[in-house]
Amino acid sequence: MAKVRCKIISVPLLCWDIASQNLHRRRNVCDLAAGSVTRVFKAVFPNTTNHYDTLFGGTAMLMMDEVAFITATRFSRMRMVTVSSDKIDFRKPIPHGTIIELIGQVTKVGKTSLQVRVDIYVEQMNSEAREMAVSGNFSLVAINEAKQPVSILTS
Repeated sequence: MAKVRCKIISVPLLCWDIASQNLHRRRNVCDLAAGSVTRVFKAVFPNTTNHYDTLFGGTAMLMMDEVAFITATRFSRMRMVTVSSDKIDFRKPIPHGTIIELIGQVTKVGKTSLQVRVDIYVEQMNSEAREMAVSGNFSLVAINEAKQPVSILTS
């Protein structure tokens, strides 16, 4: 694994180096990662909240998985499936009547899989202030028509 700093995305990207020390290939991976950052805005309505008038945790995870899938697909332009989610931190409740932004970024690329970090920010409708509410990591694998893992980065 080679750690590559991408200036456009905010997290260091861990890349599987196809041809060892192939700097040109790593730059392409960073370009792909930067171009696949996904941003989705949603309003939090009462039908997505629990009895405390905050967003259901499961609904947040559903939205995060969808953003992770879109991010991974935009990066690879291949069939992608989620294989795991890891350490989803619910830092702040998300009340109904707020706007949330989900941001997905590729943070690690392997031979057949990649990892996407998804953050949810919450903001009041009548204010520009925003806070990180939820974050988590998702692992996705590229598959072929037979549902077998395939290489993401081809030489």
